Amino acid sequence: MPAPASVTDYLDCIRKSGLVSDDRLNSELDRMRIEGESAHSIDEMTAILLRAGLLTRFQAKQLRLGRYKRFMVAGKYKLLELIGVGGMGAVYLCEHVFMKRVVAVKVLPLEKLSDPSNLERFYREARAVAALDHPNIVRAHDIDKSDNLHFLVMEYVDGASMQEIVARFGQIDPIRTAHYVAQSAIGLHHANELGMVHRDIKPGNVLLDRNGIVKILDMGLARFFNDKNDNLTAKYDDKCVLGTADYLAPEQALSNVVDIRADIYALGGTFYFMLTGHSPVPDGTIAQKLVFQQTQHPKPVADYRSDVPPELLEVLEKMLQKDPNDRYQTPLEVAEALAPWTEEPISPPPDHEMPDLCPAVLSMMGHADRVRSAMKANRASAVHASYRGTAGSSSSRYSSTSSSGEHIRFDEPISQDQVPTGRSTHTATLQTRSSRMSKESAELLLHPDSPQMIQDSSPRMELPVTPVGSKRWLVVALGAGLLVAAIAAAVVYGLR
Repeated sequence: MPAPASVTDYLDCIRKSGLVSDDRLNSELDRMRIEGESAHSIDEMTAILLRAGLLTRFQAKQLRLGRYKRFMVAGKYKLLELIGVGGMGAVYLCEHVFMKRVVAVKVLPLEKLSDPSNLERFYREARAVAALDHPNIVRAHDIDKSDNLHFLVMEYVDGASMQEIVARFGQIDPIRTAHYVAQSAIGLHHANELGMVHRDIKPGNVLLDRNGIVKILDMGLARFFNDKNDNLTAKYDDKCVLGTADYLAPEQALSNVVDIRADIYALGGTFYFMLTGHSPVPDGTIAQKLVFQQTQHPKPVADYRSDVPPELLEVLEKMLQKDPNDRYQTPLEVAEALAPWTEEPISPPPDHEMPDLCPAVLSMMGHADRVRSAMKANRASAVHASYRGTAGSSSSRYSSTSSSGEHIRFDEPISQDQVPTGRSTHTATLQTRSSRMSKESAELLLHPDSPQMIQDSSPRMELPVTPVGSKRWLVVALGAGLLVAAIAAAVVYGLR
């Protein structure tokens, strides 16, 4: 269907979509007539419907483009918002129409089905999340298939990732950081007790909800090291380097058969990022970052700030030791080491660090007070700005494998066209046979009948980037880096 050209066409598109019942839509139109409120353009009508909680921003954007089909997944999950895109799929905020519960639904793109490893990894992630039941890990509710769509239904976390919070608001207070790292460690300890290694801990995979609870996301690279039937690692993982270069443990760059100490190193890198606002690894190519992880240490935290207790820095330093034997041996040891700073409870995160949800979603989540606040604040202007040409202000907290490329620091609310990444956080997930998935492609994933498919183009937070080859490639890169360092040292010594 072409994009609606008038308010009448737009209302007709809404009725066809089935997103709003005729009774509710007619009731809102009657209210407008009684109160003398008019909408002379599609923009004005959209603002009214958003404010009334009849549509979400994502729905409004699709309807404005003439897309009125496929807002339901498997006949029971209604699409509300697009909340994340990554190398292995798109994540949508959905409503379970029968249970009236808000959930996150991760959908595997159809083009990924051509590679059997992608589907196997997708189901391994589901199996990994299903095996975990802990307040500090995002829970899974279901995995299902509808036609050719494979999707994983997860707990929706009303919050933001550490990547987003730091990118938008800068360094986090040391005591808050200690609390959040300790909670992450407790979640990893639960996974470790079940014989599981995450293998991709990073700021984008550590979520913070409105109550101050930390939840670990994305078990897509998790490995069951006690499960002899888990042959996916041997079948596919040995052909590539898996993880995110900025947070990759040195031993993980050489072998995918790693233990929980690799996660402790990556959590240490995340700890460093939260304190400094910078990646522990300087900007550079993937090869340069891997060499750095093997041979060098991050810039001292004291170069960025002076208010971190020395004893807390000692905990961080031990987590980031190059030799796994020199680190804490279990995540529980990390949590215990942080106990001096976590004994006293802290307040929940400030509201401005949390995502700005539209009235429709707030209403479904039972937040009547926040709905009223959203409707009072900037009754027309704020809502009007939220839908114009975008999916609206939302968090990309489920974009678990999402950024390299130029990073932008945003001082205004985050829209899904502008996923924050932080200028100093050039991270790169290393996977073979991976391609970028743009937000536009994610929007079209469930709307293949649209007139034109938009090609992947825009960089996002921690998306898989340049494919890498076998371990031989890595050995060559490391050898070259060490050779350059040795030559430089020899030159400096000769000059003396």
